[in-house]
Amino acid sequence: MYRARSFMPGRRALVLSTATVAVGGAYLLSRPAYADSQPVPHYKKRPGPLWSPPSRAQMLEHLRTSGIYVHRTAEGGPEPGNVLKKEEAESEGDDVFDLLIVGGGATGAGTALDAASRGLKVACVERDDFASGTSSKSTKLVHGGVRYLQKAIFELDYEQWKLVKEALKERRVFLETAPHLSSMLPILLPIYTWWQLPYYYAGCKLYDILAGKENMESAYWMGKGKAMEAFPMIKSEGLVGGVVYYDGQHNDSRMNISLVMTAVQHGAVMANHVEVTALHKRPDPSRGGEERIYGATLKDRMTGEEWKVRCRGVVNATGPFSDGVRKLDEPTVKEIVAPSAGVHITLPNYYGPKTMGLLDPATSDGRVIFFLPWQGNVIAGTTDSPTTVSQNPVPAEKEIQWILDEVRNYLSPDVKVRRGDVLSAWSGIRPLVMDPAAKNTQSLVRNHMINISKGGLLTIAGGKWTTYRAMAEETVDAAIKEYGLKPNGPSTTEHIKLVGGHAWTKTMYIKLIQQFGLETEVAKHLSESYGDRAWTVASMAATTGETWPLHGIRFSALYPYIEAEARYAVRSEYALTAVDFIARRTRMSFLNVQVTLESLPRVIDIMGEELGWDRAKKETEFDNAVEFLKSMGLPEQATKLKLADVAKSHGNIGTLGLANSEDAKLYARAQFTPDEVANLKNQFELFDFDHDQHITKDDLIHAMTNMGYDASTEMADSILREVDFGRKGFVDFQDYLDIAAGLKELQLESAFTHLAQLDSSRKIGEKGRIGSHANDSSEQRDSRRKIPVERSGGGT
Repeated sequence: MYRARSFMPGRRALVLSTATVAVGGAYLLSRPAYADSQPVPHYKKRPGPLWSPPSRAQMLEHLRTSGIYVHRTAEGGPEPGNVLKKEEAESEGDDVFDLLIVGGGATGAGTALDAASRGLKVACVERDDFASGTSSKSTKLVHGGVRYLQKAIFELDYEQWKLVKEALKERRVFLETAPHLSSMLPILLPIYTWWQLPYYYAGCKLYDILAGKENMESAYWMGKGKAMEAFPMIKSEGLVGGVVYYDGQHNDSRMNISLVMTAVQHGAVMANHVEVTALHKRPDPSRGGEERIYGATLKDRMTGEEWKVRCRGVVNATGPFSDGVRKLDEPTVKEIVAPSAGVHITLPNYYGPKTMGLLDPATSDGRVIFFLPWQGNVIAGTTDSPTTVSQNPVPAEKEIQWILDEVRNYLSPDVKVRRGDVLSAWSGIRPLVMDPAAKNTQSLVRNHMINISKGGLLTIAGGKWTTYRAMAEETVDAAIKEYGLKPNGPSTTEHIKLVGGHAWTKTMYIKLIQQFGLETEVAKHLSESYGDRAWTVASMAATTGETWPLHGIRFSALYPYIEAEARYAVRSEYALTAVDFIARRTRMSFLNVQVTLESLPRVIDIMGEELGWDRAKKETEFDNAVEFLKSMGLPEQATKLKLADVAKSHGNIGTLGLANSEDAKLYARAQFTPDEVANLKNQFELFDFDHDQHITKDDLIHAMTNMGYDASTEMADSILREVDFGRKGFVDFQDYLDIAAGLKELQLESAFTHLAQLDSSRKIGEKGRIGSHANDSSEQRDSRRKIPVERSGGGT
């Protein structure tokens, strides 16, 4: 039975519900203005569909001309003749950047676009790849925050109210500026207690009212029958009905890449795999001789070359890594990031409908669980656990199991929720921050924070994907004031469509099918991932040699990714490594870790052709990609595979390379292998003495004993009550399979418990732990706790 959970006394809920519905009645009868909003005007400098951005080499050359270029020799020393004179380096000419932005995630790329579109000279560098951190590991939602609204009302918190209102406005801007990468999504809140129906309904209607003209579609309620029709997989026992509300959904890393390319379009210098290794200061006479930042040392992580760059201001937009950059400015500065890990899992598409999500707004420990269709699969999450900052955090097994347990709570018993159905799992680090200027330094900021150090380092931290644009605008406004910059005017990003969105329409994929002979699934994927740039990708597609489709060779028959995308990613989107492609340019690794591993050899071959990789480089890329896939849920045993092994398999490596391992049983998608089914069939026939396709209770006891279980009459009676729904008094082969499956699940549950214990034992110790929970005991950290709204997930 589904356990109903309340947030407040029933009487208060009913009073609030009645008042809300009464106040909003007139508004709710009208159609939302958002659906009929005017199209955003095209930016006057919009390039044509076949626009080619500057190369990465050109970007690096722009960076070098702004400062002292220091070419490091193999021995690590500077090469003579490449160092500019000091007086030349310190001159304030046209080569100086107005802003150097550190970090290429949503906030960094958004800030680069905002500043460049105002006419400022901008450089943005990212030590890994664009969107390599939190920005690619979100819940994929563009939302106002229904939980934040609840807190605003019940705690009379005006700040939370403003945050929700701002997010709802930005939600509309988000969907309009990137229409090909985002869309509306109805989300069902299942109701299992009658009094919750008016409570949730009123809350969702208030959400609509607060959105005002920015609203999507109006929330509505449905009875049990309609709820079951809309979401057939939901648990029917005790179900009263459901409330459906609308929020946005997007492809986060593709959105990030689109931001990068749009910033490049507006003149920003964007460089991935370039690290800031030092910040440089000098006395500023206008500030009484204070030491102020005027430049930085950059390192190309692909070649090892280093050089200095000059700028008027530095923006730190590195998310969870903010403290590392802050310590380049002030080594003794107090850390402000309280990192929190949020785990998500990807499940097969039969776990939910294609066009509707589900929200459990109150799990047993106060978290929020979203269950959403995404890119043809279903994603579920998220969790919240204190963590340490790392580039590729590995999801904890106990967190994966917790999500599966919660999913199991609200799905029909017909859906066997199994660990083997987890196609991928990832952990994203939420950069929750504490304001160093606040009196209570242990309190987390509600949304985001801008802090400027004595040395002039501007740090922007916190926030979520939905409000990235508003955060970027606020950041650039602060930078203009702090550094005395001279922009062309105020921010215009609210009206700038991102690259790919200008000539895109919902039916564009049909033209791709007709002109290039693409499969429908592939054409839709290209249209929704690249927008009007899909024409360029399709033009690179190789011929299949088949009658149909004519173009577009897939990496895997299971997903619509084609080989031309790898070439496009290298030529037009700055992809430099295999991980850049499988994780950020496409979402292959987020959808299915096994398919990604099987596709790696071909991905590496194509990128190698484009980038000139030799055999040793290809093997290194494979090893690096496999190491990354460990953070996406790849079993440890599979990491032992080499490039040659996977290449020889021709895209079929069995159960993640675990065919001869006990781990294969844990990660198997099907309950039984073909050999196991055949053995069970033989076993069943052995006890079917009269060959009438069923066995009796006594036969069942003998069969269970033969399987190694100490079976009794009482156990057989109990099993028959569970599987003999027709009260036939016997077991047919389907019942026999159910019994064997149940016994196997008990074995797997025991095995996963052991795996989770091993996972916990490998956790990092107390030394070096970061964040507000650093001093907690291990028991305190591991125990389930009530989690405040700010930490409850629902998108980063």
